Amino acid sequence: MRLSGLTAVITGAARGLGRECAVTFAEHGADLVLLDVGQDLDQVPYPLGSAGQLAHTARLCEERGAAVLSVTADVRDPAAVTDAVEQALDRFGTVDVLVNNAGIAAPSGRAAHEISEEQWAVMIDTDLSGAWRMTKAVAPTMIARQSGSVINISSTAGLVGYRHFAGYVAAKHGLIGLTKAAALDYAPHRVRVNALCPGSVRDDPAVEGRMLSEIARSLEVPVADHEKTFVQSQPMNTLIEPSDIAGAALWLAGPDSPQVTGSVLTVDGGFTAR
Repeated sequence: MRLSGLTAVITGAARGLGRECAVTFAEHGADLVLLDVGQDLDQVPYPLGSAGQLAHTARLCEERGAAVLSVTADVRDPAAVTDAVEQALDRFGTVDVLVNNAGIAAPSGRAAHEISEEQWAVMIDTDLSGAWRMTKAVAPTMIARQSGSVINISSTAGLVGYRHFAGYVAAKHGLIGLTKAAALDYAPHRVRVNALCPGSVRDDPAVEGRMLSEIARSLEVPVADHEKTFVQSQPMNTLIEPSDIAGAALWLAGPDSPQVTGSVLTVDGGFTAR
């Protein structure tokens, strides 16, 4: 029960890595505030997490003993973010951990000059500015308590470039920059800020993940063969499991990493070691 007595806010919690982190945190004693947009967006060419999926994540966490508050909120909307954090504080009194997981993989699949203003804006506003808004909203309570952990889910795309993914790469590189700068801002207050960089994460049906298949579609890789294609680029010859990322997030959230801040932890099977 490494997170017993702590309250964690997780964005993008309806499915995928957000759900895996939520369930793992619940198993280790955390109470949870689960956020997701809960609807599709016109600019994003695939279905996003639904309100029903968010409710399912909440049930899984409650079955593991967690007290859960679910909130549908778009991290692009400052008022919605502020309201969600106010609800969290009203319910639990504090926020000890923030996992900035909300993100989109597309619109992608085109050269940088072919990206429209709207496509660029929705990517940056969701994957980068959304994390900044959430951090902005929870930082005061963490500073007041002189304690807290912010975990930004970046990507190997935050460390290297990918052809036809300029918006995603820019957002994830920016998220690492935000991590390092915020870590310095909050270090005097004992608030830690770190980034996780997953490699190719398997779309586990148990968490209804679909990020890797959507990246495959953007790259025009046949979805039926996409796992085999991505495995070929993995030095350890296997895809990353959602539980690998949740385990790393648990370590960053809990008491075993008290001096870890401003760090970028890759969980990529050696992809970026080459």
